[in-house]
Amino acid sequence: MFTRSELEIKTIAKLRILCQRYGIKSTGNSGYKVSYITSLMAFPQLALQQMNEGRGLKIPSFSSIQSLTVAIDEMGQPTNEQIALIRISLEGRRVNYPHRFQQEQLLNTYMAKIRLEDALGILTK
Repeated sequence: MFTRSELEIKTIAKLRILCQRYGIKSTGNSGYKVSYITSLMAFPQLALQQMNEGRGLKIPSFSSIQSLTVAIDEMGQPTNEQIALIRISLEGRRVNYPHRFQQEQLLNTYMAKIRLEDALGILTK
């Protein structure tokens, strides 16, 4: 990500700002540039190593991804009338009570389905 020469020309203050921007702690004495440079050069490899070891953010298991697929399939496809109601709902129009709750439920289900499909697409790339 960063090269040593790119970091060595920066001042301690600029290195400190870079570490703060990315949430990285300096290693060792914060009065030395090398403490910041070491941290800034090492964090990408450490982050990927942690993911491979199953620490922190992890790739979901195949069965979890299958569960997403099942949930998406279970939600089905909206009918023409449901699509029309979703479109008008997205324009901010609401039906009268007592059906407003069902309208919100339809819209929320549709939005969840879209986001699950997006998530599945991202995870399976």
